[in-house]
Amino acid sequence: MPNKAREKFKTMHNVFDNFTNRLIFKMISEGHFEGLEATVSVGKEANIFSAVGQKGRIILKIYRLEACDFNRMYDYIKEDKRYANLKGKKRKIIFTWVQREYRNLLIARQAGVSCPTPIKFLGNIILLEFIGLDGEVAPKLKDKKPEDPKKFFDKVVENMKKLYKSGLVHADLSPFNILNFNEVPILIDFSQTTTTDSTSADEFIRRDVRNVVNHFKKLGLKLSEDKVLAKILK
Repeated sequence: MPNKAREKFKTMHNVFDNFTNRLIFKMISEGHFEGLEATVSVGKEANIFSAVGQKGRIILKIYRLEACDFNRMYDYIKEDKRYANLKGKKRKIIFTWVQREYRNLLIARQAGVSCPTPIKFLGNIILLEFIGLDGEVAPKLKDKKPEDPKKFFDKVVENMKKLYKSGLVHADLSPFNILNFNEVPILIDFSQTTTTDSTSADEFIRRDVRNVVNHFKKLGLKLSEDKVLAKILK
């Protein structure tokens, strides 16, 4: 990596531990991207950056090893039959959380759900397709009202239905986790997504429907949670 890019990397990432920094350097050396470009968001548990690669921009989602809510993560993971024996293993819980998001996104993409394409995961880092134009990440639904709320809402519900038929429930869907990309809804944040055979799946799908319906009611639509849920489960 050129010295200029290396110095920029150090400046942007001195908040991370040595383990995370080594993983990022490893991904750079493998050619997944050439350098970090900008901070997209800083959350309670993860930082999101854009990066520049040979084929264009990508997204890096990096979970901070010492800031994650392990108990919350485990509450989601423990009912997922794809994973087991994680209780008490904090770092392994984070790594599984990242792997789970990668795996869930692959399933969602294969089912035709509008969501970012996962590129690679390693430790506490996942690389994702960049959704946006001219270097700007697409805004979240909470920040950009659709020009045609009814049409946009119908597309969201169709995506929820496709996801459910693939055997998954998003489990945290809201205007915070839906991008408005040129009037097309893009679902994001799939780490908490769980299987439909989970004992909490019914609760999660109802909560997802409630969050989405309540938002679009504020935009003037007349909606019934029960009817929307029935359409998804049909």
